[in-house]
Amino acid sequence: MPRLTHLECTRCGEHFPADRPQTVCPKDAGILYARYDLTSIKRAFSAARLAGRAPTMWRYDAVLPEADPVSLGEGFTPMLASREYPNVFIKDEGLNPTGSFKARGLSAAVTMARQFGLKKLAIPSAGNAAGALAAYAAAAGLEAHIFMPKDVPIANRVECDYYGAQVTLVDGLISDCARKVAELKDSKSWEDDGWFDVSTTKEPYRVEGKKTMGYEVAEQLGWKLPQGIIYPTGGGVGMLGMWKAFDEMQELGWIGSERPKMITVQSSGCAPIVKAWDEGKPASDMWANAATVAAGLRVPKAYGDYLILDILKKSKGTAVAATDEEILDATRHWARVEGIFAAPEGGAALAAYRKLRSTGFFKPEDTVVLFNTGSGLKYLDVLGANVARTCPERASKGPSPAQPAARQIGGIIGPY
Repeated sequence: MPRLTHLECTRCGEHFPADRPQTVCPKDAGILYARYDLTSIKRAFSAARLAGRAPTMWRYDAVLPEADPVSLGEGFTPMLASREYPNVFIKDEGLNPTGSFKARGLSAAVTMARQFGLKKLAIPSAGNAAGALAAYAAAAGLEAHIFMPKDVPIANRVECDYYGAQVTLVDGLISDCARKVAELKDSKSWEDDGWFDVSTTKEPYRVEGKKTMGYEVAEQLGWKLPQGIIYPTGGGVGMLGMWKAFDEMQELGWIGSERPKMITVQSSGCAPIVKAWDEGKPASDMWANAATVAAGLRVPKAYGDYLILDILKKSKGTAVAATDEEILDATRHWARVEGIFAAPEGGAALAAYRKLRSTGFFKPEDTVVLFNTGSGLKYLDVLGANVARTCPERASKGPSPAQPAARQIGGIIGPY
């Protein structure tokens, strides 16, 4: 019997076969989760057997789909003890292939796409997911078709080109890019030519790749979960994946029933989850005029918002907003104090921790993991422009970085 038994709708609970490509639930458009025969896995595999395995996310293949992995060495990123705050750890996802945590989800998604015989993978993206898909599709020998707003960061444009992806530039937002993919899906050639949409939460396996962050947090802390996890939240797939991982690990007997307080951090310029949390709503509203330097947080409405808000409630967590000034200050602080050149989204995690320490939500003795989701090297235009704006005397000592054009690249992550 295969380890992966079926897919399950997170809304209605309906089961679907896992031996063919699936998107969202056809009944209520709920996100589908992969479900495993954990009882059999528990008898055959234990946490102790992880010792000596390759330091990638595929060390957890017992709880991943059975397929030949398309891997570039993603996962098992460092858990760095903070030099400033005792009991705080920084999970540095910027050291993944393609420079961000997106490598995990796209490694799993492309693995299953190749397993199913798909040929052309489409994604609307304005950042790191595009680069990750391009890289893993190249490694798998598949075509990557990326739909990007015209004003995307140059780093993402360049990497997609070098990986050989087919890039279509769209005059509009990421939501307009998603509609371009939807138009393709309505064409007769979509299924005939082996196309598939790997947008966030529109297929089950990006969550599976991201859940390995939860397994790693537990393993790297000696199979003891922290009191809190602060996670920069745009689409929120990593939070969904980690929470799923904790439930699986409990069923496997690797951890107990304890759970960390899950903390969403967003930019105050685009904080739909924070607003919904503060208002006690089960889902978020579309955020108008989203704007922030942290491109990965510029998501006006995450399709998985109903799951994110439920996780915050179940974990006794919370949602925090940080201004762009706080995010950039924290990003620079991490570089100077911790030696970590983080993406602005990662800086948001530090900004949130500072706020939660000041209010007493977290105490000095609480073990807390902060996620840096990407490398600052992917954001040189934004961070360089900030140097020129805030420290002209420093900028005058070297090349003057150009101020990037305003990028309105947010959009609802969901089916179109």
